[in-house]
Amino acid sequence: RNIDGKAWTKVNPNCGSTSFVVPDLITGQEYFFRVRAENRFGVGPPAETIQRTTARDPIHPPDPPIKLRIGLVTKNTVSLTWKPPKNDGGAPVTHYNVECLRWDRTGEVKESWKQCNRRDVEETKFTVEDLVEGGEYEFRVKAVNIAGPSRPSATVGPLVVKDQTCPPSIELKEFMEVEEGTDVKIVAKIKGVPFPTLTWLKAPPKKPDDKSPVVYDQHVNKIVDENTCTLLIQQSRRNDTGLYTITAVNDFGTASKEMRLNVLGRPGPPVGPIKFESILADKMTISWLPPLDDGGSKITNYVIEKKEANRKTWVPVTNEPKECIFTVPKLMEGHEYVFRIMAQNKYGIGEPLDSEPETARNLFTVPGPCDKPTVSSITRDSMTVNWEEPEHDGGSPITGYWLERKETTGKRWTRVNRDPIKPMALGVSYKVTGLIEGSEYQFRVSAINAAGVGPPSMPSDPALARDPIAPPGPPVPKVTDWTKSSVDLEWTPPVKDGGSRVTGYIVEFKEEGKEEWERVEIRGTKFVVTGLKEGCFYKFRVRAVNAAGIGEPGEVTDIIEMKDRIVAPDINLDASVRDRIVVHAGGVIRIIAYVSGKPPPTVSWTRDEQALPEEAKIEETAISSSLVIRNCKRSHQGLYTLLAKNDGGERKKTIIVDVLDVPGPVGMPLLTENLTNDSCKLSWFAPEDDGGSPITNYIIEKRESDHRAWTPVTYTVTRQNATIQGLIQGKAYFFRIAAENIIGMGPFTETTKEILIRDPITVPDRPEDLEVKAVTKNSVTLTWNPPKYNGGSDITMYVLESRLIGKDKFHKVTKEKMLD
Repeated sequence: RNIDGKAWTKVNPNCGSTSFVVPDLITGQEYFFRVRAENRFGVGPPAETIQRTTARDPIHPPDPPIKLRIGLVTKNTVSLTWKPPKNDGGAPVTHYNVECLRWDRTGEVKESWKQCNRRDVEETKFTVEDLVEGGEYEFRVKAVNIAGPSRPSATVGPLVVKDQTCPPSIELKEFMEVEEGTDVKIVAKIKGVPFPTLTWLKAPPKKPDDKSPVVYDQHVNKIVDENTCTLLIQQSRRNDTGLYTITAVNDFGTASKEMRLNVLGRPGPPVGPIKFESILADKMTISWLPPLDDGGSKITNYVIEKKEANRKTWVPVTNEPKECIFTVPKLMEGHEYVFRIMAQNKYGIGEPLDSEPETARNLFTVPGPCDKPTVSSITRDSMTVNWEEPEHDGGSPITGYWLERKETTGKRWTRVNRDPIKPMALGVSYKVTGLIEGSEYQFRVSAINAAGVGPPSMPSDPALARDPIAPPGPPVPKVTDWTKSSVDLEWTPPVKDGGSRVTGYIVEFKEEGKEEWERVEIRGTKFVVTGLKEGCFYKFRVRAVNAAGIGEPGEVTDIIEMKDRIVAPDINLDASVRDRIVVHAGGVIRIIAYVSGKPPPTVSWTRDEQALPEEAKIEETAISSSLVIRNCKRSHQGLYTLLAKNDGGERKKTIIVDVLDVPGPVGMPLLTENLTNDSCKLSWFAPEDDGGSPITNYIIEKRESDHRAWTPVTYTVTRQNATIQGLIQGKAYFFRIAAENIIGMGPFTETTKEILIRDPITVPDRPEDLEVKAVTKNSVTLTWNPPKYNGGSDITMYVLESRLIGKDKFHKVTKEKMLD
């Protein structure tokens, strides 16, 4: 029961031991407990606890404080800071005790640890006072809860107590950007002993050298604590933007740091006045200058509003302009308007700039007529029309042109362009497409300004829609061959045919030193010029011809001397032939080579720099030489060489020919080993000739000596030995082996002698446990046990040997067989 109640509450239905954990108690509540014993006759009287018990977790002293640090040191004080312990021991830390230990100059302890605080230290910092100047001290801290003090923290020191001095230093971020209306804290970390005097200065963003002291009021305030100086700006404004400088000064030096603050907000008003670039009866074009203050953010657009001068309500016009000019549409002629413009960035819309009142009215007339246009670049379906701007623009800049056309046989003018054609700096041109080939057209043009469309120009001269025709461009000729009296020419057609199909060519040639060209008219792109003089030099050129006439000539760059041409031999293998040929035995070796050269070269074939095999046949034509070997064999493989020679030199071509066949016979000797009464082991050498392809496996067959039929043993042996299983004890066998590659199986190699299958027999192990049993003056009695292994056969006898001490050689004692 709790101490406030009188009723007892049963905790458990039964308990067989003399201890029990009472659950579901209320933390902090005090309780009494009682226990009764029970047997089969009933429940006995209770035994009660005398003292009340409080329900709470066990409490113990806290862990030591952590991160003990030394702060300011003077000639008789030391400032300490620390962090609370990680574990408070189950109860809050109520206070801390600070202890110190003094050392003497010899490095020995002068005093024991003593408590430095006279009252409880509730914060995690403390200044130890009344220290001896020049004394050397260590410090530590203990945390205390209701269970008592903790173990001491890690010590700091030893430290000599004396005044510390150092020049000022400042840590300050270089840039800060905030939105207008935000509270700004510019925090500078200050170091220096003694603590320095601090001053804040401010300079405008565009005049960093124009610094002045910061004025402190309800908007701006300076807060200084132990090691920081904070400049607090409440509800920041755009004019708080600037370069802030803090200066720290003490007796040992000066330090300064700068920080640029950018307060972002709405932009200022645009710069006026608003100018009226053009005024019409239904629209006005206005312009302005960007605001001096963009709010610290890029201007995204401008908001334009309008109102009639005699009204108070502003009407939105647009918020789209990004440039400082806009044409306000849909005005009413004769009405007086006022406009206002506001800049906008991502932080909002700035203050407006208002214009002077202005009346919507026309100040000019339509433009005058243009001069008669001209036509150029005529094709079968298009023409380009050209014209100049009119002499009179009506007092307003020309904004575009309407272009019209008509066939000379018709009377109706049709507008060519859907949108006005924009004016150009030097005249205007426009390509008209969709014309009908063979039709004749005229064109006229009208200028447009803000007042409207002017009168049309005079019609252009008639122009016929057809492709222009010009002589073709030059062909590209070259000399492909020559002799002492002829030249072979060949050329490609001209890139440009002049707008008309090329109908033929004119080949021209002349002897060097002469002026007159001889010509021949042909239709193809090849021609052989004959009847030339041996030993003379000639020039050649070709012209193309179309309906417009003869085009420019294309000349052969070289001057050709009339003599027989010598061309060194050249050899090109047929597409079916490569530098390496692989043929199966029994197939056909066919090497086709095309040989060229002037004069025609002589051709010879060799194999491995020797004469060709007898089976080789040479087949020759005017342009080729072919080597053919039918039903080829392994012996036909090798390096085949074709040599071509003439007066211009010689040329070689080599082809490797591999002939693949089945392997040769496996190598002898064929070794055998008897292993058991049902198996034997065979060993052999790989064949000398693998058939040009790696051996893939060996095939083994067997037959009994009194049979003629061979029986396969295995087809998957890849090594040069195999153990043959499943043999019959006492039987004699012959074996044969053949190698196999991807082409097929080679010939068999047979064992020359029959192999009898039986257990192998070896000499027995030595007898064991040899002992001397009896000795007389002329005899010795010996006993022993048989060997553990009899060598695969029954023991037939024992041999007894002896030797005299000092002698090396044993002598046989018995001449008869001994079995026991």
